Amino acid sequence: MSDVKGKSTSDGVGKLTDKQKRFVEEYLVDLNATQAAIRAGYSEQTAYSIGQRLLKKVEVQEAIQQAQNKRSERTQITQDEVIRRLIENVDISMGKKATVITIPSKSENGEVVGNDVAQFVYEPSAANKALELLGKHLGIFKDGVDITSGGKPLQPTIIELVGVSSE
Repeated sequence: MSDVKGKSTSDGVGKLTDKQKRFVEEYLVDLNATQAAIRAGYSEQTAYSIGQRLLKKVEVQEAIQQAQNKRSERTQITQDEVIRRLIENVDISMGKKATVITIPSKSENGEVVGNDVAQFVYEPSAANKALELLGKHLGIFKDGVDITSGGKPLQPTIIELVGVSSE
């Protein structure tokens, strides 16, 4: 049930407005908050900040998680399965693992039979793409720049400026 402002009054995902629900749906397309906000009907000028703000809302996070879980159940593909397949792709693309292909041929009596042949492939571009996706998943590659100094703020505290010792 919705109130006059378009906000739903039921539990869980129902706490989201229609626009927020649309944002969740659109976010699942490419996991890009800015583009999801635009596609959900928010202003292009404010889409970045709205997208970031929506991702911080607990209700939106829960709705995204629920939607991802439902999609995993529907498709029977989990994160583990995707990672396993990416690793297998790297092994095949780098020639570490053979793929079996069936080559049709005629037998002595004229019947068509298939002969299985192991084939090793070297496709470094496919391996690089799979490794890139694995690296992103593991957080190895960062798109942003760390603007802190070893986890400490760049701006010194008053105590650091004055040089007061805590001894």
